[in-house]
Amino acid sequence: MKQYLSYSTEVKEALETGKAIVALESTIISHGMPYPQNVITAKEVEQIIRDHGAVPATIAILDGQIKIGLSDEELEVLGNSKDVAKASRRDLPYLLATKQKGATTVAATMICADLAGIRIFVTGGIGGVHRGAENTMDISADLEELAKTNVAVICAGAKSILDIGLTMEYLETKGVPVVGYQTDFLPAFYTRTSPFSVNFRADDAQTVAAMLKAKWELNLTGGAVIANPIREEDAMDESFITDIIERALSEANENGIVGKNVTPFLLGKVKELTEGKSLVANIALIKHNAAVGAEIAVAFQNDLNR
Repeated sequence: MKQYLSYSTEVKEALETGKAIVALESTIISHGMPYPQNVITAKEVEQIIRDHGAVPATIAILDGQIKIGLSDEELEVLGNSKDVAKASRRDLPYLLATKQKGATTVAATMICADLAGIRIFVTGGIGGVHRGAENTMDISADLEELAKTNVAVICAGAKSILDIGLTMEYLETKGVPVVGYQTDFLPAFYTRTSPFSVNFRADDAQTVAAMLKAKWELNLTGGAVIANPIREEDAMDESFITDIIERALSEANENGIVGKNVTPFLLGKVKELTEGKSLVANIALIKHNAAVGAEIAVAFQNDLNR
């Protein structure tokens, strides 16, 4: 396995010295934002994690290896290349074998973080059960990965383009705890709340860390969703964003857009219809997640080091 993993100097030193590490996905760089905003945001998020006492490990597939921690040059390659594949569980072996470039989704980042022994992962929002999934069976691989991979995902809840109720039902069936960070309700990405309650509430990083430690020491396999709401000053009006998403979904259906193409289309359409406000909110919530995720990673590492 070691032949497939390559660590940045910063991450390698952190692993050797027992320092807290936070995994970061790379799909948001290659498929989530325009250049150069994607690379600028990636560097800012990494710095936020450093400022809160942890080490960032942005993950991607490059040169036939899983890169755990990227250089500035590698971030540029991901952010400014047109031939970067969107990599989930099924894609990893092929991309490694053919030495193609791959940006990791939530599911793939969880797998790679787990291989590297990293337990805390920060992203924007998780994938889930898509609307109409009772007919299409369109369910994100993120949920299945959460069911079996020991990595906690700090996020702003489920993307609001999804069927959040069915997503919560799926996670419950798979035994994945959904923890609200200083909230009783699952945030819906651009908005702070949704009609759905979380399983548990935690008001500080130490509580989250203790829960994760207990879960994995008991060999209760699988991850956890740590739902951290977007800050109030960055949130969008719920009725406004709901109307925008409905319009975007209608257009996707009319154009026959299905499968893994749905999410990037919808997010792009939401950005267009909100005149860029959704991208501003997206960047703000990722930065907020990075700060909270780093605090949880430090608390978790401190528990392990005791």
